[in-house]
Amino acid sequence: MKAICLLSGGLDSSTCLGVARRDGFECYALSFDYGQRHRIELEAAARVASFFSVKEHRTVRIDLRAFGSSALTAEIEVPKHRTVEEMSQGIPITYVPARNTIFLAYALAWAEVLECSDIFIGVNAIDYSGYPDCRPEFIRAFENMANLATKAGVEGRTHTHVHTPLAALNKAGIVRLADQVGLDFSLTHSCYDPQEGGQPCGQCDSCLLRRKGFSEAGFPDPLAYPN
Repeated sequence: MKAICLLSGGLDSSTCLGVARRDGFECYALSFDYGQRHRIELEAAARVASFFSVKEHRTVRIDLRAFGSSALTAEIEVPKHRTVEEMSQGIPITYVPARNTIFLAYALAWAEVLECSDIFIGVNAIDYSGYPDCRPEFIRAFENMANLATKAGVEGRTHTHVHTPLAALNKAGIVRLADQVGLDFSLTHSCYDPQEGGQPCGQCDSCLLRRKGFSEAGFPDPLAYPN
């Protein structure tokens, strides 16, 4: 069984790749250099892809800075020191317009070429920062569209299924699952606004949710955060 696995190099996507490998899929990892502020995550993606011995790892270059409107793709300050309650209210400025739709479309194209029906994405609808393209209803809608949009689907050679094994887990649950599938946490990167040299800032939403997850799961996080 072949699977396309979207891989950013973060904790969630890396865990998702580990689940696909555990479940017996031959994995093709797909990452994106999309003009993100935290491009260092691509180094993490390469490390994780190698660690899980993927069949192939491709990094596609696209320019979402052409549209901006996000703290990750424009000169907009990344929010820091927010409480979990604040994170859960509204859609944050770190949302990148239509990012998961775009990423899944690329995954669908590669899947059709490989005559592959399975796509894995590490979206999460519990400990997530209000992103609309992480919700189960979005995934279901994309899956329905995918089966109408491809030659392989129309001819019955594939039937696309978008796997979201982390969707119902909080961050602590994701940490526990990552441990179960054997992920080396030190290979991953989660920070939206890393310091020079790649060290995590420790105070953006992504860092805070990661630290909360490790703490609640009872695991030490190997990443070094500033005091």
